[in-house]
Amino acid sequence: MRGTPRTFTDVVRERTDALAERDAFVFLPDDGQGSVPEHLTYAGLDRRARGIASWLREHGAVGRPVLLLHPPGTAFVAAFVGCLYAGSVAVPAPLPTDQGQQLARVAGILRDSGASAVLSTGAYVPLLEAWLASVALPRVRCLATDREDIGDPASWRAPDTSPDDLAFLQYTSGSTSEPKGVMVTHANLLANEAAIGRWAGTHEGMVVGGWLPHYHDLGLIGHLLHSLYVGGLSVQMSPLSFLKRPRRWLEMIGDYRVEGSGAPDFAYDLCLRRVTDEQLARLDLSSWRCAPNGAEPVRADTLRAFVERFAPAGLRREVFAPCYGLAETTLLVTGADPATEPTIRTVDAAALEQGVLAVGEGRTLAGSGSARDSEVRIVAPGTDAPLADGLVGEILVRGPSVTAGYFGNKAATADCFGADGWLRTGDLGVLDAGELFVTGRLKEVIVLAGRNLYPHDIERAAQSADPSLTRGAGAAFAVRSGRAAGATTSTEPDDSTASGGRGGSEREHLVLVQEVRLAAVRDGDLRAVATAAQSAIGRQFAVPAGNVVLVKPGTVRRTTSGKVRRTTMRDLFLDGTLTPLYEVLEPAVRDLVGDAAVSS
Repeated sequence: MRGTPRTFTDVVRERTDALAERDAFVFLPDDGQGSVPEHLTYAGLDRRARGIASWLREHGAVGRPVLLLHPPGTAFVAAFVGCLYAGSVAVPAPLPTDQGQQLARVAGILRDSGASAVLSTGAYVPLLEAWLASVALPRVRCLATDREDIGDPASWRAPDTSPDDLAFLQYTSGSTSEPKGVMVTHANLLANEAAIGRWAGTHEGMVVGGWLPHYHDLGLIGHLLHSLYVGGLSVQMSPLSFLKRPRRWLEMIGDYRVEGSGAPDFAYDLCLRRVTDEQLARLDLSSWRCAPNGAEPVRADTLRAFVERFAPAGLRREVFAPCYGLAETTLLVTGADPATEPTIRTVDAAALEQGVLAVGEGRTLAGSGSARDSEVRIVAPGTDAPLADGLVGEILVRGPSVTAGYFGNKAATADCFGADGWLRTGDLGVLDAGELFVTGRLKEVIVLAGRNLYPHDIERAAQSADPSLTRGAGAAFAVRSGRAAGATTSTEPDDSTASGGRGGSEREHLVLVQEVRLAAVRDGDLRAVATAAQSAIGRQFAVPAGNVVLVKPGTVRRTTSGKVRRTTMRDLFLDGTLTPLYEVLEPAVRDLVGDAAVSS
């Protein structure tokens, strides 16, 4: 670059000047007769973004949030850069569908952000205008960004943007909370992109590829914006295309010589289960040298199995790079060195339950590497007291990538963003020789008989019990009997054994809500499936697993990052709003569900 850029807009402008006729993005449509990839050059991106920026200026959107509701494709990228060129604040979000949960979520984002305009494509603008009228927001203007006649690119003038101005809002439907708009400044974005570049060793002309949604932080910052940052090529496909045919992701890596492509753990596991030997024989993964694995617990067995399975296609053992990050830190906090094999540590499960990392048996952890442009501190939960290496506590982060807080939400900002610059992540972890091992979510820890159990471990144990139980599609949590159902909504760890309520004392009960594929259930015997899950949990953790609820696929709620929303699932369970295919419940727990359903 010609100098140190002050804003991400400066980065894009320099790249378009230097690489005008080179492809910036390629989008691969779903398999279909006559379908061809979409190409967008740097010059074409610049021209379309100028036109969109001119329209936004004419409609008073400078400095204001603008909602981006696009299907997968190049139109989203043009709209996002158009917001940068206008000095507007982009708000990426999923297209609202007829699903009540998503419609309500997007409407909430629209109202919370106060967006002055909605950008989409011509196929969706009429539907969105009707939707806006139905939610009493008919004055919000809509623009189809895939048109060629938007604004006047020649009349565009560079915005007066500073490093501390907002680049975009990253709305996160956290695993334990309602969606909030994380304020990402230009300075935050530049700092994190630089950290990603140093970690992954990215370079001009590098090919990055993926299928994650453009409103997902890894999909947006890692796969789309980082390619612009380094002057590379981003090859994309739709999430649905990947989910229908996981092999297409791996074929894309070979076809376009992709060097960097990442995903949550479940995606690698899906490839393990769905890619056939015949499909494997046609793959070439020799170009892949950085495969970030994050956004949910990284499973050591997934790393090992994936490398062993796809080594014949040229996949190197060191390609995996477990990482840790969150929207509140823009994206990346720590990352394992992609030039070496990940750190796998077998530890004493009983010691870990007591908050100590010790060599032993019972639990395998994958290290998430060391901090890049940030400081990481482990503190005793609920305090600022630092803990020594080897002790589990809450992860705190400080550095230039820590964002400016939550848009229009001072209370939530004060809760998480300290005046001293330290962000309380709500995640639990432990440092060992500078490497971070993430162990779980603070508010999701299950406390039984004085032991701290991690829900993803319980879920994984249950899912290994029967092939019909979908990996990564379960939610384990605790409920408490012996008090009114309305008082059971807190998920904070609590060792209280105060008397009262039914039975004369409070008691924690483990509950598992788990998706099951009916077609894979042997002889249709759901009772046997539930019993197998109970036995696996009891065998591995020596705790009673008296409450298992089997539900149809798609029931378990997730965040946009793919994390299971266990608190939401707990609330749905207690409210009696889940529709089980089969359930076995202890009498005290069944009473809780009945009480909650009546009270609601």
